[in-house]
Amino acid sequence: MNTATSDYPRLQTRLTRQFGLQTPLVLAPMALASGGALAAACARAGTLGLVGGGYGDLAWTQAQYTLALEGTSATGDRARLGCGFITWKLDEDASALDWVLAHPAADKPHAIMLSFGDPRPYAARIAATGAALICQVQRMDQVPQALEAGARIIVAQGGEAGGHGMNALNGRATMTFVPELADWLTVHAPDTLLLAAGGIADGRTLAAALVLGADGALVGSRLWATAESLAAQVAKDLALATTGDGTARSSVFDILRRKNWPEPYDFRAIRNDLHRQWETRVDALRADPAAARADYDEGVRSGDFSRAHATVGEAVGLIGNLAPAAEVIARMSADAVEVFEQKQLLAQ
Repeated sequence: MNTATSDYPRLQTRLTRQFGLQTPLVLAPMALASGGALAAACARAGTLGLVGGGYGDLAWTQAQYTLALEGTSATGDRARLGCGFITWKLDEDASALDWVLAHPAADKPHAIMLSFGDPRPYAARIAATGAALICQVQRMDQVPQALEAGARIIVAQGGEAGGHGMNALNGRATMTFVPELADWLTVHAPDTLLLAAGGIADGRTLAAALVLGADGALVGSRLWATAESLAAQVAKDLALATTGDGTARSSVFDILRRKNWPEPYDFRAIRNDLHRQWETRVDALRADPAAARADYDEGVRSGDFSRAHATVGEAVGLIGNLAPAAEVIARMSADAVEVFEQKQLLAQ
């Protein structure tokens, strides 16, 4: 199958037209994985590349955003760079956000994504730079707050997604959440763009997101498993051997990593031996985590992912290789085009 970039213009949406993209894909700003090299590779490949500012560590953000700038051209693909942050951590320290926004015009992020918290306190300073605000939501009742903040793009994140998201009690599935939100936006905020997130890792799932009413897709797990991702090679290799049955969503790894995430958010990763040991005893783990944390810490130090975590979602079963990001993007785009062509032929 041809994966040439000439196929990209055939997947044109409001997202590609408004942001100068070649295909309707956005790199999820995954903390400690979506570094500068991956963001730059995605920007060069015609997508929106978001550096994973994550928990707002200033030194990490400075290093990785600088790498992203160095890996892109000021007259072209740099216009497809941005950064993402965990909103409740910005409430504690917003210095990394302020540092990114303080860049001169040619190097400023063209989009800032905020997830897991109230974006409104940061809306004015983001808008003042001209960056587009992207707000990720997990439920319909979060949408009005994102619109009040001035979000140009809303991401509908389903529970299938890897990493942090809404817990099983409160979360939604991508398949139903995206079209419901698309219908709501059509009535209440028709100029606001919509991205689908959770379970999108190949051309079929990208095509499905567009059919459901999204303007594009935010892709995490599939781009996590690329050559440029900062995820550990052992973790990537483990992902290749894992099916969609092999992940779980819980608070186990947040407790082990000393991450005080607020309710109702938890964390999806590969369901390894240490997770299985504690997943039915979360209250006991929270009450006395010392021994389990020592076990986890040793797993991280030794690269033992039967104890350390590998952050992927249910789409892990669709990951077949660890190709460069540009190759993954080209394949997803070309395969989505083929899906639409096949459906058109069947309708004739």
